[in-house]
Amino acid sequence: MAALITMPRLMSVGGGALAELPALMARLGLKHPLVVTDPYIARSGILDRATGLLDKAQILYSVFSDTVSDPTTEVIETGVAILRDGNFDSLVAIGGGSSIDTAKGMSVLFANGGHMRDWKVPAEIPQLGPPLIAIPTTAGTGSEVTRFTVVTDTETDEKMLIAGLACCPAAAIVDYELTLSMPYRLTADTGIDSLTHAIEAYVSRRASPVTDGLARNAMGLIARHIRAACAEPDNRAAREAMMLGATTAGMAFSNASVALVHGMSRPIGAFFHVPHGLSNAMLLPEITAFSAPAALERYADCARAMGLAEEGEGSQAAVARLVDELHRLNGDLKVPSPQGYGIDQGRYDELLPVMASQALASGSPANNPRVPTADEIIDLYRRVYA
Repeated sequence: MAALITMPRLMSVGGGALAELPALMARLGLKHPLVVTDPYIARSGILDRATGLLDKAQILYSVFSDTVSDPTTEVIETGVAILRDGNFDSLVAIGGGSSIDTAKGMSVLFANGGHMRDWKVPAEIPQLGPPLIAIPTTAGTGSEVTRFTVVTDTETDEKMLIAGLACCPAAAIVDYELTLSMPYRLTADTGIDSLTHAIEAYVSRRASPVTDGLARNAMGLIARHIRAACAEPDNRAAREAMMLGATTAGMAFSNASVALVHGMSRPIGAFFHVPHGLSNAMLLPEITAFSAPAALERYADCARAMGLAEEGEGSQAAVARLVDELHRLNGDLKVPSPQGYGIDQGRYDELLPVMASQALASGSPANNPRVPTADEIIDLYRRVYA
């Protein structure tokens, strides 16, 4: 079966790429953007660098800086009201995955109306909204190149997956220099998030030769450089490798889809307000061990791509090395368990059936090499708790 590949029309990649913002806008014929960001980026000087470029190019813009760490329907509706009142022809999102996902949701809702829950998977999004230029400041979500956005329904606390061409940015600016100020915890969590994207894209039932190459490349970059990026924040080579790894992993999973880790991660984030990358990290080792027997060779390839096993080494041994390394990586990067994070066990146990139901409803577990039952998901949640 042929693979259908979706990516941004234009990308500017490399140190200093932010300077290309006015030129990218001109290439796309865009003249009046709404800049979407978060309060931290607005204070950090990064927003000023971007808007300074727009000022110099005499591009009129406004700023919406009220995004939150996990995009909500409430924030998106506020942003859409600003879009409607301002005669904007585009969006420029600057920040982590949350800012970019918020801008994606705004574009979808502006063009299609209704409520965000109307457009969650498996709904088809009929209309393309204002084009988006995505500028990530974290090496993590890959949202700058994906056809997905994840939004929490304010009324139900459900983390909804929205997917389609309408969510894919028109252009991306991937400038690793914007990540040099990322703190340790964010670097670690977004880095493991990227690694999860690459692994899940490679083992997904929807993988293709195109996504396989992207995923293997991302795994190698991230595995070699994640510890240095965390321990040495000014290490430019490590920062650049992590940014490239995040973007290529994003290209891979956008076209091969994620699997069980992401399906189980979203309810943890929604109910307990755990950052997305951290909840993925909590789950990755245990779910890899659960899934690997159904795709031993694919997971062994992951170990080889990460430099954990030699080409001639047997698949069983390679997978054992992979699972050991994922546990060791969590330990080295101080990833807490749900219990260690402070999640109340009584509330956690009470929500297990709902979390399992939401995980399955997301569709992601169906892409997993080993498709779990609701009871197996509940058992996995229990195993990772402590």
